[in-house]
Amino acid sequence: MTGRRSGRGPAFARNRNPMTWLLRHAQVMLASLGRLSRSPLGTTMTAAVLGIAIALPAGLYTLVNHVQALSGAWDGSVSISLFLRPDIRDDEAERLAQRLHTLPGVGELRLITPAQALDEFRRLSGFGEALDILDENPLPAVLLVNPTPAYSSPDKAEQLLLELRARPEVELAQLDLQWVRRLHAITLAIERAVWVLAALLSLAVLLIVGNTIRLEIQNRRPEIEITKLVGATNAFIRRPFLYDGLWYGLLGGLIAWLLVSISLWLLQGPIAQLSGLYDSVYRLEGPSFTSLLAMLGGGGLLGLTGAWIAVGRHLSEIEPS
Repeated sequence: MTGRRSGRGPAFARNRNPMTWLLRHAQVMLASLGRLSRSPLGTTMTAAVLGIAIALPAGLYTLVNHVQALSGAWDGSVSISLFLRPDIRDDEAERLAQRLHTLPGVGELRLITPAQALDEFRRLSGFGEALDILDENPLPAVLLVNPTPAYSSPDKAEQLLLELRARPEVELAQLDLQWVRRLHAITLAIERAVWVLAALLSLAVLLIVGNTIRLEIQNRRPEIEITKLVGATNAFIRRPFLYDGLWYGLLGGLIAWLLVSISLWLLQGPIAQLSGLYDSVYRLEGPSFTSLLAMLGGGGLLGLTGAWIAVGRHLSEIEPS
């Protein structure tokens, strides 16, 4: 052999036929999968590490979505309590309730008269005999206002509270928004932490795939040198390694989806028991088909990128002697 053949030789010439180009890529893709299947232990261990790295932020993001959905349902149940002045009669309270019901932002509205409030307090408190000695009913009329969904957010609900508090018939208006704001702040902080964790673990995936492909390149160094001697281009040699990275990423994404699904399934029982203690029914839903596609796509992209970086760096260092 007197010299190196040109990269445009007949064996490695580019074929501009799209079908032939697709057929070649499909052959290399299947050949790469077959090569990985011949070392199942190593392939599974590498894919499992990638799966765990992808499953951590994916699982936390799924839980944050559940918390946000649950807090949204709680926001809709927040009510404003309007304590009317003691001199407001029942008929005046009825007319006030009718006027307030026409305001934007006011959904359901319930009037509790002083007699109803005293009867409920007597029934629930157990101080019925002590209340009998009172000369008059000390409890005021109360209007319970449930904001509409458009006014369920903390800012809108507080705006509605200020508007209702300005009514001359209202002596005291209460709306407990502190727990809602804290929950929103906590979920926002967790969501930001999930994105930071996802970025760090994505870098870890790139390093794992890159190191795996680097070892594969070193193991196949003699084959690469011979292939270059007969005129193979870098693109031709790079192709199977890129598909290796793609398969690692796809398998890692599939394992991540399985891990998240199993984790949510294990949490369903405790979550259902906890919600039952609050007289509520809440069920964790597993990752959707869209989530599966996102994990597969993200894993495949990370694996392909890690392989591309490794091949671009180490392939140029190998030259036939």
